[in-house]
Amino acid sequence: MTTLHLRITGMDCADCAAALEKGVGNLNGVQSCSVNFSSARMKVEFDAARVAKEKITQRIQALGYDVRNEAKEHELAPLSKRGGMLGFIPFLFTRTATTLAAMGGLLVGLGMLAEWFAVREDVVKLIYWLALAVAGYPILLAGVRRLWLNREIGINLLMAMAGLGAVIIGEEAEAASVIFLFAIGEALEGYTMDRARNAIRKLVALTPSEATTLRPCMDCREHLGREGYTGGPCPFCGTHERRVAVDSLNVGETVLIKPGERVPIDGVILKGNSSVNQAPITGESMPVLKLHGEEVFAGTINGEGTLEINVLRKASDSTLNHIIHLVEEAHGRRAQSQRFVDRFARVYTPAVVLAALFIAVVPPLFGAPFWNLADGTHGWLYRALTLLVISCPCALVISTPVTIVSAISAAAKNGVLIKGGAYLEALAKVRAFAFDKTGTLTYGQPAVVDIRNFSCKNHGEHCASCEDMLQLAAAVERRSEHPIALAIVQAAGDRGKHCGYIVEEVETLSGRGVRGKVNGKNVVIGSHALFDAEHPHTEIICQTMKAVEANGHTAMMVSEDEHVAGYIAVSDQARAESRGALAELKKLGIQKSVMLTGDNAATAQSIAASVGVDEVRSQLMPDQKLEAVKSLRQEYHNVAMVGDGINDAPALASANVGIAMGSAGTAQALEVADVALMSDNLSKLPFAIKLSRKALAVIKQNVIVSLALKAVFLALALPGFATLWMAVIADTGASLLVTMNGMRLLREKDR
Repeated sequence: MTTLHLRITGMDCADCAAALEKGVGNLNGVQSCSVNFSSARMKVEFDAARVAKEKITQRIQALGYDVRNEAKEHELAPLSKRGGMLGFIPFLFTRTATTLAAMGGLLVGLGMLAEWFAVREDVVKLIYWLALAVAGYPILLAGVRRLWLNREIGINLLMAMAGLGAVIIGEEAEAASVIFLFAIGEALEGYTMDRARNAIRKLVALTPSEATTLRPCMDCREHLGREGYTGGPCPFCGTHERRVAVDSLNVGETVLIKPGERVPIDGVILKGNSSVNQAPITGESMPVLKLHGEEVFAGTINGEGTLEINVLRKASDSTLNHIIHLVEEAHGRRAQSQRFVDRFARVYTPAVVLAALFIAVVPPLFGAPFWNLADGTHGWLYRALTLLVISCPCALVISTPVTIVSAISAAAKNGVLIKGGAYLEALAKVRAFAFDKTGTLTYGQPAVVDIRNFSCKNHGEHCASCEDMLQLAAAVERRSEHPIALAIVQAAGDRGKHCGYIVEEVETLSGRGVRGKVNGKNVVIGSHALFDAEHPHTEIICQTMKAVEANGHTAMMVSEDEHVAGYIAVSDQARAESRGALAELKKLGIQKSVMLTGDNAATAQSIAASVGVDEVRSQLMPDQKLEAVKSLRQEYHNVAMVGDGINDAPALASANVGIAMGSAGTAQALEVADVALMSDNLSKLPFAIKLSRKALAVIKQNVIVSLALKAVFLALALPGFATLWMAVIADTGASLLVTMNGMRLLREKDR
């Protein structure tokens, strides 16, 4: 089975997507066809032996749409530079159907002027017929194609029938106006949806098309023959700057990024340091200082320094590309409310068509007028045609997807990846949060929190003896890669002192500590258990160490030439924003916050007290975390789990919404969870909750507005008060109203 992904053009509403799915799906040899209207993408699974790719493209074109070359996606960029009517006018002339609609509108205007100046009636009628033919041709063609290929009556055919019916009863002006207004309304829907899709195109545009590489001079003519050089990389020239296409970069190459340039590809810094604006990836408002060995992402903006980076991934595999694909896929995952609207529309439209047929036929059987009367009273055929126009479910069908697209895109711009409308909806209903501790509520890295030399009389105030002991320990720990060793070295470096010690004979004591000689002194840094076994000390020191560990710290004791000097305590620190984020969640009505951790109770309680969670469950294995989430779901029904995206995978999968921290490795975090916080910032959680609730409220507003307007005009159509042009303006107006209401979410920011 072959899978084909296509970018579709010409789709103005969600009904277009339904027509394409059925039309392409009916081809012999096509296993399945799904169209994501929000991102204008089609996925086709087919048997290449039974149906050719070209035949699929031909069927798409036969239905009135087209396929865009993915390589030319950048050609859409000019449309995103202007909004409002200034952007809509050039948009009209990008497709044949919308161009004909504009021409039809000019002819309608000309007909009205002819009526105003009392031009002969047959000339006026001719102008209106011409307007109807020009604007109505693509509408009738699309309707007939759908009837022929899909065996179903679509919106276009309904409108064509209404227009032709109006001509039959002598309402040429109204027929031409209705068709023009419908065509312009469809174009406006397509334009506004195009504006919503631009949020993704802007992400695509973040990555430059070229990069500056540092490549060796190859087959250097100047040095050929020198010292046996016969070709290949020149050993005398070094590297040269070359501008190349980003797509041609290979993993391991070196790329030069100058101040102010966009980073073209994911990489690790080899030389230089600079502040990098990571907002497109993480949503962080302030630039982040990047040093040697740290990763930078494609699409971010380099600050004041020059960087040389080692390419980590090919352009197609960059984090930014991954985000773009995930957001586009997210647009296609339908929320429960969207599925309801789709099911409702499928029943609603045929029901109204049958009702229109009933209205046109039954009342005249009992003496009611079939045709319009001379006194202006509308006959029942006219009322039935008006009902056909009102039956178009455009506003209802587009009300949900445009809102979901806008919300997901706004979340992505603010560093929150929501992987579908279903998860956006689920976020709005969350009533309890479960949090992993390490790497989620905390930084996941130990830091020195206490230093005490037992000779120090004023514990808590850094004295010379405490500082000397720290520097002595750091001198030995510099030879170790253990996280605790790195924390001790970091603390010594933060105090701005340089040891200047001669360190020899460093030896790691398997899981218990490290020892070595510093300026001839035997120095040991190790656990309390190590010192209990090998370095005798007083009961008072023992009690002191137990008290430190009871507070949730890991204490490393230090000895100099068999003299127990003191201890250095390290601990994983709570994230700076954890407490504020949890407090904000409570304000939003979250009923319960629980910390799930494999750590001991003392450590867990220490962190819990500092961040303000409601409940702590410690010493849990992954399967026990899973059971904890299940029990929370039984009690609160809608539960979110926040974890590091890898070792919390079972619990994340069990929750209604699994939320991963980006620190788990961006690619892994994106894959494993329903939502990912790209900046590791828990303060994004309240923003995501507020955004999802607002999106749900907007969806409800849109559905109510759509159905209410339909009900009003149906009530007006039956007694003959509503006209055809009033009905089409109401339908178009409702579509635009719900679209613009949904697109408001694009402007949402984490404040």
